[in-house]
Amino acid sequence: MTDLNLDQFTGTSQYYKHFTGLLYTDGIKFLADKAKCYWFIDIVASNQYKFKNTHFQIWKLKVDENSEGLVTMKEDTDKPILVSQHIPYTDFPLDEIEVYCIDNVMLLKSEY
Repeated sequence: MTDLNLDQFTGTSQYYKHFTGLLYTDGIKFLADKAKCYWFIDIVASNQYKFKNTHFQIWKLKVDENSEGLVTMKEDTDKPILVSQHIPYTDFPLDEIEVYCIDNVMLLKSEY
């Protein structure tokens, strides 16, 4: 596991706009730049049309020992998984990450 020092992000000074309309924060942009994982933003963004009335979402990316990933989304920690997408190969540097999407804004947990 590589440390990306994501805890340095406790808010955002700028929002970035995905072509689908999803906004994301400085922390998410830093993550995508450093980990080369704009595809993770694409997955979150491409699912938003299904969950327009879901104001709080928890997105998790978990990578196993075979470099396969699993992206999941829940409405809250005690809720069932609503999205599950297998990633056949990823070089994502962390074992896992959990981010939020709140009212169409994707952010790191530390930015909440």
